Amino acid sequence: MGRWEPNARGRLAQAALELYLDRGFEQTTVAEIAKQAGLTERTFFRYYTDKREVLFWGAGELQRTLVEATAGAPATATLIGAVAAGLDAATATFEEHREASRRRQSIISANAELRERELIKLASLATAMAEALRQRGVADLAASLAAEAGIAVFKIAFERWIDPANQRPFSLLIRESLDELKTVASGGY
Repeated sequence: MGRWEPNARGRLAQAALELYLDRGFEQTTVAEIAKQAGLTERTFFRYYTDKREVLFWGAGELQRTLVEATAGAPATATLIGAVAAGLDAATATFEEHREASRRRQSIISANAELRERELIKLASLATAMAEALRQRGVADLAASLAAEAGIAVFKIAFERWIDPANQRPFSLLIRESLDELKTVASGGY
């Protein structure tokens, strides 16, 4: 097997996505993923704790990017401006991976366990963003509300972004969704 070939993590992820799409998540085994990638099961477990993790391993990096950009927003930024800074930074990591994101989301949408895991990931992002806002001096309730709203904006913009009929940039969809939230919150409807 190609044990020493480069990019084992990427090869495993690619093999897993192909198998999940072809056979279904539940029907795919770790052994099959490793074999398709030309690697061993042992190598699989060096990179992923289980076959679900293939779909979620980038969550830590996404959270780090979101938190750092939120915390690092200019001191003059409004609360929503700091949230927007975090969301903008997070979207930059997605832009060149639209098709892979579509494929990943179709796998998640087809499986209740994976949908639950996705919701847990989003809740973790909201918690981390709220903490970053608190570190900026925002009161607890305002930080929690702004972070939850920010992650809702992220989720809705993401769903619009992966829609095959849409070709607009993720960052633009984030801005449109934030503007819509502002209109709703101000009683504009």
